[in-house]
Amino acid sequence: MVEIIGAIKNCMLGSRTQKPKQYIVNVEGYGKVKASSLIGRKAVWTTSSGKDITGKVAGVHGDKGALRVIFTKGLPGQAIGTSIKIK
Repeated sequence: MVEIIGAIKNCMLGSRTQKPKQYIVNVEGYGKVKASSLIGRKAVWTTSSGKDITGKVAGVHGDKGALRVIFTKGLPGQAIGTSIKIK
């Protein structure tokens, strides 16, 4: 299986709530239909010290192909703007 590289954009936010385990991931060149084929895949974010935090692609967010990824643990604030691997 080919690894796909995406970028973490932000965590899921509501008007009064924040979901620290759910993040929006943008994959370059993927539209809504193509991104829906990635649902159910494993997502891995690696810290600077080499620790892996895993999650699962839960669904598509919006019409431009962004993905909603739910992690087992919340990610630190430094994760926003960094790359993530989708396997």
